[in-house]
Amino acid sequence: MTSTAAAESQPFQAEVAELLHLMVHSVYSETDIFLRELISNASDACDKLRYEAIANPGLITDGTPPEIKIIPNKAADTLAVVDTGIGMERQELIDNLGTIARSGTKSFLSKLTEAKDGANLIGQFGVGFYAAFMVADKIVVTSRRAGSDEVWVWSSEGGSGFEIAPASEEAAKRVVRGTEIVLHLKKDAAKYLEAYEIERIVREYSDNIQFPILLVPEEGEPRQINSASALWQRSKSELSPEDYAQAYKQIAGAFDEPAMTLHYRAEGRQSYAVLLFAPSTKPFDLFQVERKGKVKLYVRRVFIADDAELLPAYLRFIRGVIDSEDLPLNISREMLQNNPQLAQIRKAVTSRVIGELETIGEKEPETFAKIWDAFGPVIKEGLYEDFERREKLLALARFTTTSGENRSLKQYVDDLKPNQTEIYYLVGDSVERLKSNPKLESARARGIEVLLLTDPVDAFWTSAPLDFGGKPLKSLSQGDVDFGLIPLADDTDDNKDEPAADAATTIAVIKDALGERVSDVRASQRLTASASCLVAGGDARDRALERLLAQQNRGAITKPILEINLRHPLVAALATDTAQAKDLSLLLFEQAQILDGEIPDDPAAFAGRMNQLVLRGVAK
Repeated sequence: MTSTAAAESQPFQAEVAELLHLMVHSVYSETDIFLRELISNASDACDKLRYEAIANPGLITDGTPPEIKIIPNKAADTLAVVDTGIGMERQELIDNLGTIARSGTKSFLSKLTEAKDGANLIGQFGVGFYAAFMVADKIVVTSRRAGSDEVWVWSSEGGSGFEIAPASEEAAKRVVRGTEIVLHLKKDAAKYLEAYEIERIVREYSDNIQFPILLVPEEGEPRQINSASALWQRSKSELSPEDYAQAYKQIAGAFDEPAMTLHYRAEGRQSYAVLLFAPSTKPFDLFQVERKGKVKLYVRRVFIADDAELLPAYLRFIRGVIDSEDLPLNISREMLQNNPQLAQIRKAVTSRVIGELETIGEKEPETFAKIWDAFGPVIKEGLYEDFERREKLLALARFTTTSGENRSLKQYVDDLKPNQTEIYYLVGDSVERLKSNPKLESARARGIEVLLLTDPVDAFWTSAPLDFGGKPLKSLSQGDVDFGLIPLADDTDDNKDEPAADAATTIAVIKDALGERVSDVRASQRLTASASCLVAGGDARDRALERLLAQQNRGAITKPILEINLRHPLVAALATDTAQAKDLSLLLFEQAQILDGEIPDDPAAFAGRMNQLVLRGVAK
């Protein structure tokens, strides 16, 4: 494909030359993207033709429909991408392929210079037409502007410049309108001549391009390899539940059925289509450290990215597509995270998703229960991270409590006991262990409902000052608890007939025995049947959070407060049995550790003290 006229050589603009040098000499992490970029450009050219033809119908009088062809040639080691779009004149070829123009190359290079790993940056975002030089030693572009008799050829080997010349007669006959891009592939890029490889890339990145993409094999008839129909751009009235289920499986690569489908179009300052799903089962990558979302970003039906953080991390289980009509399709896609338009979309869509979950929670409680069972621990991350939406997320949350399962805070507040002013919770490892925790005893005696929190994230979000409906959330493992104004449920108390030990004497004996093991010893308002428990001070972190952080070497456990039940016989014995006072005090402390899921500092000594106590009882 050579021109009969002498070719004119021109240098690349400095930034383009620098970019090409980086690309040719770097390890490109996603070479597949070059084909996405070329198809994207071809789709843009077809879009521009369709737009200009509104005012000038003569541009399409030849009857050739807008389409894109991909033509592999193994004999010549070339891959051609051909479109019947608007095409380019000589100066447009120079401007679009030889200079920065409006491609954003300068901005990209600035970002690339700042990055520690430039190769990874290139591999993540791609850089339009220039990405083709990662797989090609030479690129030849032949183009005819719609309505023009002139055909021009632009060619470059990716060095310091390019050549441009009138096309040969043969090339001019071949390109009646639009652009033909021929890549002379490098030896290690031969896989892109395989039909199955081309189809895979188109299916992954460009399936929803609205123009037909035809694969022209060396043998056989051309065939369309994209669906050319973006389901999310269609009206909801046109689609059936089966259509949505199929779309979910294709977009998310999933095998289950969606538990929630959200499909709408936003119009106004920005225009974009949204098709999102909540899975019914946990994806395998839900708790990866990166916490990346899986909502795909399209711009005018062209796939841009699947990790553009279109939703906050606590909604990363949501799958689907957001297709913008306003975002740019060019090089600036690597700046998506800082794009103000995308920030507005992110905010609006996040609110819409939460609103849809609220609606399902109210109207379809069984469906919502499935969503919450699978993704509740993830959504609760937002209680810690998203201050703006914390109240809505608290309303959305469901809890296992001492009164039942899947309880909302609205239900909790509606069932408050007389004089109850706080929402009580307890954090631990399992519901069964929490239900037997002695810190529940006084609350249970008064019929007070307690949230039983067992997800690791619960220790974190409860560390923030929270309230719901004007009722603050209060831990039963932290600070003072006073249920004095709340009446007993049935006027029963396991130890109400037992004489109370003298508080001052007993506390002094225990403090002396335990020394530095505790920060304080005090009479408990939490206990009715058990002898002791450990709690954190009002200004300290909850003990569940401290244990979790200590396991990750992110902080030491502070000294707890030992609370004692002055009516318990074991506590009362301390004041009268001075010989065993130290052992009994240590036993109270170690029992409380075990009930909190901790191991005593000296298990052997604990066992010895326990055996002595048992033997004393047997001897009597």
